[in-house]
Amino acid sequence: MKRILLPAGGAILATGLLAAGLAGTAQADDTVAKDDLAKTAAQAAEVIDFWTKSDNAALKKAVAFNPDALEVEKISSGGGYSADTKPGSTAPIGEEKKSTAKVQNVNLPKTIGKVFFEYRDGSLYWCSGTSIQSQYRNLVATAGHCVYDIAANDEVVSRWVFVPGYYQGKAPWGIYVGKQAFTHYDFDVYEDFDRDYAFVTVYDGIGGVANKSTKVTPSEYAAHIAKGGKGYVKETPITAEEFAAGYEKYGEAGPYKSAAADPKVESVAKPSDAAAKIEDYISKGVNGVKLVGVEVTESVYKNAPAGLDNGNKFERLSKEISISQEEYKKLVAEKGDGKFLGSLRVTKDANGTETAWFKTQYYVKKWIKSTSQIEYWVEDYYVVEHAVKSVGRLGDNVGGQGFAWNQPTGKYVRTFGYPFGPHLDGNKPFTGVTPKWCYGKTAKNVLRIPSKKVEEQMSFKCTVTAGYDGAPWLYKYSNSKRLGYVNGVTSLIADTDSNKRYDTITSPYFDGETAAIYKAASASWSGKLIP
Repeated sequence: MKRILLPAGGAILATGLLAAGLAGTAQADDTVAKDDLAKTAAQAAEVIDFWTKSDNAALKKAVAFNPDALEVEKISSGGGYSADTKPGSTAPIGEEKKSTAKVQNVNLPKTIGKVFFEYRDGSLYWCSGTSIQSQYRNLVATAGHCVYDIAANDEVVSRWVFVPGYYQGKAPWGIYVGKQAFTHYDFDVYEDFDRDYAFVTVYDGIGGVANKSTKVTPSEYAAHIAKGGKGYVKETPITAEEFAAGYEKYGEAGPYKSAAADPKVESVAKPSDAAAKIEDYISKGVNGVKLVGVEVTESVYKNAPAGLDNGNKFERLSKEISISQEEYKKLVAEKGDGKFLGSLRVTKDANGTETAWFKTQYYVKKWIKSTSQIEYWVEDYYVVEHAVKSVGRLGDNVGGQGFAWNQPTGKYVRTFGYPFGPHLDGNKPFTGVTPKWCYGKTAKNVLRIPSKKVEEQMSFKCTVTAGYDGAPWLYKYSNSKRLGYVNGVTSLIADTDSNKRYDTITSPYFDGETAAIYKAASASWSGKLIP
């Protein structure tokens, strides 16, 4: 450890609730650094709007945060870490008075998710994180560099949210806006990666993000659209009698009348005066009724009777006509494809040379009536806006992992996170869509990485890539309950054998000072965004 601490007891808490306190954990006035992320409800509402508008477009645009680039780092190992106080732990949510059962199958914890944030250059990133036990069930554990802008000393990132169970733009348990970030003073001020952890309080979750339609006046609709908003106009049909009521009844909604267009055509029986006015019925129609021809095959035509009824032969249209050789060849191909229903004929001279070409198309009669359609309607105007609702506290929705400090190294842990970035050789084995896990013992020797001021970090063999930053290291993880104790978070992802493939992840050692910071964060209330 690097800093002098006050005496501490560090006892394990049987109930785990913060009402009992982290009694005996090391504390110092200059240990806890606390910074606002979204201090007011108005600021938090802007954050929610930023990430959720256009069907969560910003969430989908974010990429895995990768500050590591350790391929040229000098990495060495040293002696094991010495605890500053006795080991201690806080039970997970729901397990405060229960014992942990041992099972073999690996199940992903409901508490894990992605941390999204905006860097000062406008880039959108994500890390991994987990819900963790707290008095108000409102706390997230992740890496310090997933909360603090390491390129700008003493400055938090912007628009920080946690989305448990995130999957391809979906937030199944809501989106939780960060209110305050708690970390070690040495990371906040000096960017000391031996303290690369953060505990973030979050407001109650926002879910049910959808498009809400609100009926407005035409003038309100026009103003909304002029500002870049979205909306639509709904047309409701009315009768001619209703149309006659006019503006006094409908106001700005109408009524409206269409021009006589797009006639409706229907089949009718042969009119009684068909024979007397046959030429008029064929050329221009009478009272909307007209005689037209329907093309059929030669066999259908030959089997049809003569006369003026529907389906009778239409002799005047079914005549052989002369065509060009080019059209003849085209129709031969179309007849083979079934596109031409008629018959073809060609004449040849004494030498067999084609001299003339003919086609015959076959038609039967069909009587139709065409009526112009006039439509009447009124218009209702709607604007479309985001509609959100409160889904409650984070811990109530997904639970929360326990917290442990001053635990011995060389113990088995499981880590869960969302790797996505490529290895140093360009290979990209992870999609970042679903979480991955690693299992094994933490190394007893600590890693030393001078450029990151690392002297006391734990390490763990795990071949993940960027995006796994902030992933929880869970001690005594129960696969049946999907709960354990957060005993570290992924800080750095390293290539320790220089083969251009990441093989090791690191975490700060959680000691009494970490417990003091956790205690301060876990007792901090955040509140609701929507009543």
